[in-house]
Amino acid sequence: MGTVPWTFLIAVGGHARMHVHYRAPYCRMNMKMARRLFSVLLLSSVLYGMSSVGWAMDGLPVEPDVGTRLDELYDHEARLFISLYSLEGDGRVDYVTARVVYDHARSAYGNPVYRTEAQPLFYWWNHTMWNDPEQDGVNGNERVYQENTDFDILRYKPCRFNGQAC
Repeated sequence: MGTVPWTFLIAVGGHARMHVHYRAPYCRMNMKMARRLFSVLLLSSVLYGMSSVGWAMDGLPVEPDVGTRLDELYDHEARLFISLYSLEGDGRVDYVTARVVYDHARSAYGNPVYRTEAQPLFYWWNHTMWNDPEQDGVNGNERVYQENTDFDILRYKPCRFNGQAC
């Protein structure tokens, strides 16, 4: 750049202080670069924030009451207890939760009994799959895991028998 700083000494109260000053064109260029850098950093942080949260702007609703649960499934491979809900009450699955299963057994009557995490690990709602790695319930810290996806119930109930779902 060719701009050389110049120094001078100031005597204040018997003490000498050295000050370094740069010529004006060099300072203006630094301010211009600082503004550009600030703008780039601001834009980058905004875009990064959108990408980490995802583009789904609708907030995830809290887990519905058990009374709206339509069905429950157990995924043996992933060890997940999956609950299917109908928020609209029309019998269509529109909200799904999946909890980690620690242990499962059969009751004296032959019914499955699952010991699960208190809060879900995954949620499916509004064509979006959400992840809650802290498993602390819906409180705003959930992350979008995958967008434009629906829960694939055919993986768990793929067949029909005499027109009835298996």
